[in-house]
Amino acid sequence: MPKYIIERELPGAGNLGDSEIQGISQKSCQVLSNLGPQIQWVESFVTDDKIYCVYIAPNKEMVEKHAQEGGFPANKISQVRRIIDPTSAEG
Repeated sequence: MPKYIIERELPGAGNLGDSEIQGISQKSCQVLSNLGPQIQWVESFVTDDKIYCVYIAPNKEMVEKHAQEGGFPANKISQVRRIIDPTSAEG
């Protein structure tokens, strides 16, 4: 199943408190539960003003639907084409 990176512009994201992160996470999980098992949240990375989320979903439209139903920004959704890591250097 395809993997997607979602770039969410959220000014001040790096300053969100534990309760705010918990609330956002709970809302995301609730929406995911309603959408069904085909879409999965893998993890997210919080920077100063953005959150980058990794999702597994059958298509981009389902990722967009999750964002719409959750009220989350989804400024850019990119499908992962390949994954590379240090072992990619091995011949």
